[in-house]
Amino acid sequence: MNVRVQVVGGEADEFDLSDDATYDDLIRAAGYHPQEASALVDGSPVPGDRVVDADEVKLLRLIKGGSTAPGV
Repeated sequence: MNVRVQVVGGEADEFDLSDDATYDDLIRAAGYHPQEASALVDGSPVPGDRVVDADEVKLLRLIKGGSTAPGV
């Protein structure tokens, strides 16, 4: 199954997954750990253990680096 993934604030890419792949598998395929990103389908988060059932998914990064500049 081909799934188009749009990282919120980032790039879009396509991934070819097995038919039994979960949203956690998709997050890993996109290069993230399931604890640092959530999959959104039609704007709503989906459980990581659910089998991918959408052609287009958005990934929302939950953990992102911050500034190390003093006073920021």
